[in-house]
Amino acid sequence: MTQPFTEDLITQAGGPEWLTAKRKEGLTLFNSLDVPHEGVEAWKYTRVDVDFASLRPHGKRDVVQDITALPASVQKRLTSTDVGAYLVLDGPDVVYRTELPAELSAKGVIFTDLRSAVEQHGDKVQQYLYSVVPAEVPDDTTIAAPGTTPSKSPDPSEGKFSALAAALWTNGAFVYVPRGVDVELPLGSFRVMSEAGTYTATRTLVVAEENASVTFIDEQDSEALPGTYAIGAVELVLKQAARVRYVSIQNWGEGVTHIQRQRGDVGRDATLNSLVVTMGGTLSRTEMQSYLRGQGSDSEMLALYFANKDQHFDHYTLQHHAAPNAHSDLLYKGVGDDASVGVFSGMIKVDLGAQKTDAYQKHRTLMLSSDARNYSVPQLEINANDVRCSHGSTTGPVDQEQLFFLRSRGIRQELAEKMLVTAFLEDVLTRVPLRSVVEYIEGIIAEKVGAA
Repeated sequence: MTQPFTEDLITQAGGPEWLTAKRKEGLTLFNSLDVPHEGVEAWKYTRVDVDFASLRPHGKRDVVQDITALPASVQKRLTSTDVGAYLVLDGPDVVYRTELPAELSAKGVIFTDLRSAVEQHGDKVQQYLYSVVPAEVPDDTTIAAPGTTPSKSPDPSEGKFSALAAALWTNGAFVYVPRGVDVELPLGSFRVMSEAGTYTATRTLVVAEENASVTFIDEQDSEALPGTYAIGAVELVLKQAARVRYVSIQNWGEGVTHIQRQRGDVGRDATLNSLVVTMGGTLSRTEMQSYLRGQGSDSEMLALYFANKDQHFDHYTLQHHAAPNAHSDLLYKGVGDDASVGVFSGMIKVDLGAQKTDAYQKHRTLMLSSDARNYSVPQLEINANDVRCSHGSTTGPVDQEQLFFLRSRGIRQELAEKMLVTAFLEDVLTRVPLRSVVEYIEGIIAEKVGAA
């Protein structure tokens, strides 16, 4: 069978030998696997119809001199953001960026696009790239220590799209924070696409050394782009006592298929706070995984989503406890309207020996339409005998008494629904310390219910 992608694409990408070898591993895996389908448990409720042979890579873009040359939605977002430094990617190219503050550069902090990082900081990139989201499928669900070769696993969810991201990524973001350095202002990457009928593959790598801290905001935005695919991987490396806050806001335009795996490798006494916001695209599959490697490690996994029209949003999560005395807390809240579909599949996995694990998982969905559908599959896999783990899921309609109360006070339908939706999502929003992010999310919610 003729393969849709060949090693010629890897040769054209260039780069050092180690990177070319990793890309080839990913491509070999991609070409050997089927597209995930309903027969695979991890994809039971989501089908991706894609003809890879017809796809073409997103075209190259030129650097712009100021933000007025960027799409209007991106301009609006950038003028209201409070990040300390950011870069804007249009397809494979950085089209605009701001500089990292001099005092952070002097402390050894690195923030640049991944393609430049391979050229300028190749030793650090080689040490960590593919260490958390590998280029091949592991033999068990264990992740190797950063800088070593991952072991293998038969998990089919590792599959085809992660392999494609490993093989054909064109760019992304690279953040490196040295030992003991606190980056107070957030750093950000704003990804846009401007060409329909194409694909783009990106990769983000964030490394926080011992006792370092950083917040990284990863945003995606576009106009309507029929038949367009955004595929990516995010690797978060947290050494001992490091603190990382990772925020992903997906607001692609109609017609975009978004598939991304985000995984954190959390060391001893380190803390990972993640927030996944899904609002855009026609089909979105986001996988958020925390690997609690070290004793005393902590992971907070938050998400909120609002699906309307014919949107299909699938969230697949893993809280993997590999060490004793670790804590994880997951709270995912979603809203379904019109004929949309929401899927949540979450696993708490506790390894043998991971005693004193303290893990929680909660998923709640608010349904605004009787035509919307929601599938929720919370799961536990416990291999230790001294743990505290709980999971739960609820799905229900808008409280008609609450809606009537607001309407009886002269509040129009759309605004009343916005108020109820925002109140429903409030316990996630209140955990987000970034005010500009909260205001941006509230604005998207208002647009979806027609109250903007």
